[in-house]
Amino acid sequence: MKKNYLIWDLPTRLFHWLLVLTFGALWGTAELGSEYMQYHMYCGYFMLFLIGFRLVWGIVGTTHARFSSFFPTVSRLKTYLKSTPTQEKLNTPGHNPLGAIMVFGMLLLLLAQAVSGLFITDDVFTSGPYNGVLEGDWQKLANRAHDVCFTLLQACIALHIAAIIFYQGVKNKNLVKPMITGKKSSDDVNSEVSIKHSKLILALVVAAVIAVIVYWLVVINAPVIEEYYYY
Repeated sequence: MKKNYLIWDLPTRLFHWLLVLTFGALWGTAELGSEYMQYHMYCGYFMLFLIGFRLVWGIVGTTHARFSSFFPTVSRLKTYLKSTPTQEKLNTPGHNPLGAIMVFGMLLLLLAQAVSGLFITDDVFTSGPYNGVLEGDWQKLANRAHDVCFTLLQACIALHIAAIIFYQGVKNKNLVKPMITGKKSSDDVNSEVSIKHSKLILALVVAAVIAVIVYWLVVINAPVIEEYYYY
C-alpha cells in the first residue's frame, strides 16, 4: 500500500501559488494600460515581499525548502544525470539539480524585475517610489532591466510548463499535486526524507518581518523627489 510523506511545507506551497497569481496579475495589469499601473505597482510590492520571504525561508525553513539542500553544485548535477530512478528517489526528494537551476534563475530574475520596478515610471500616471533617484544611463538601465527580466521570465515559465508536461507524460510523475498537498508518495520518496511539520510559527514571524521591511522600503524610506514646474 502506498504511503504519502510530507515534503513541501505549507509556507513554500503558499509562496509558490501566490507567486503564480501575483505574476499573472502583474502581467495582466501591464497589458491593460496606464490606468491599471497603480495596481501593477501594488502587485510589484507584494512580489517583493514574496521574494524576500522566500530568500529568508531558504535559509531558516524546513529541510527541502532550504537552498543548501538543493543548490545545484557540479557534483550534484553529475550524480543526478548518472542516477537510476531508484537513486534519484533517494537523492532528490525535493528539487532535483536541474529544477534547482530554474528555481534560482527565476528568483534572481523576479528580484531584479521587482527592484528595477521601484525606479521606473510609465510617464503618465504612476511612478515607482524611487523614480527620480537614478539619472541618465542608470535610469535607462533600470527600464531596460525591467523589460528584459519580464521577457526572460516568460521563457522560464514556458520551460517550466514544458518540464511539468514532460515529467507527467514521460516519467509519469505529477509535479503539480505535491505542490498542492505537500506530499509525495512512497513511489517517489521514503519516510527518512519526510518533514514532520511546516514551522508555521517561524514562517509567520518571517513574513511579518519581511512585510515591515518592504513597507519601510516603499513607503517610509521612499525619497521625496521635488519637481519644478515652469510657466
